[in-house]
Amino acid sequence: MIRTMEKTTALSVIMMPRDANVLGTIFGGIILSYIDQAGFVEARRNGIHRWVTASMDKVDFEKPVYVGDVVRFITKTAKTGRTSVGIEVVVEAERFNSGNRVVVTTATLTMVSVDEHGKSIPFDSPSTFQQDEI
Repeated sequence: MIRTMEKTTALSVIMMPRDANVLGTIFGGIILSYIDQAGFVEARRNGIHRWVTASMDKVDFEKPVYVGDVVRFITKTAKTGRTSVGIEVVVEAERFNSGNRVVVTTATLTMVSVDEHGKSIPFDSPSTFQQDEI
């Protein structure tokens, strides 16, 4: 089952003071970490395998994220290959004070399906997970 062109919210997270710098904006690395996790969630929709991040091809930080914002990581499988999927992530912040939603970051990444040895495998192959691993 390959899902393409359908946007879904992979993650929703409230930003906390621990995620912020001295200016009260959220560290870019925090957002990158959640983008990576959202990419995994989207990749897994294409098959229950071991998925690893091969690359973050492009990340644009367009607006700051603040403490208290509810941040949504909206994903879409944009491209599929034999062993990989290309994923687009739109990061949207719902502002704490106003409830307004704004796009704050966009990213594209490539996730690769691998076997237990880390070798890439076709993602339409049987699942690489054993039930007791989940």
